[in-house]
Amino acid sequence: MSSADRMAFLAEVRVGLIAITRPERAPLAVPIWYDYEPGGDVLVMMGIGSLKDRLLREAGRFSLCVQQGEVPYKYVTAEGPVVAFEEGPSFERTAAIAARYLPREQAERFVSQIPSEGQVIVRMRPEKWLSTDYSGVDLGG
Repeated sequence: MSSADRMAFLAEVRVGLIAITRPERAPLAVPIWYDYEPGGDVLVMMGIGSLKDRLLREAGRFSLCVQQGEVPYKYVTAEGPVVAFEEGPSFERTAAIAARYLPREQAERFVSQIPSEGQVIVRMRPEKWLSTDYSGVDLGG
């Protein structure tokens, strides 16, 4: 994929898989909601003090992988350093992330049940990219 194609694919609404190194174990790899605009930072939200938060503060970087799970298969992985931990984000900011995945009213209801003072938005600056797009593969059908 071209750089523009990778960024556009990552900007689509997909559940991401975040991977974070951890000492003496395999990396933590769990699904996560995220926000991204082409050319910008990747934003992920989690609870302050959660396993993800603690590991990210120690590792200082993560990878985010997203995929298209039907033919033609595609994936993009972005990797980079954490550039900010934004503790206690506004209701509007957290609702905007949730609204990528839920209708607006449901997103606001969801966010209202998680106190923002207990949340952190982690900002990652993509530095390395991996991608594959099988759109051009002739499957003979």
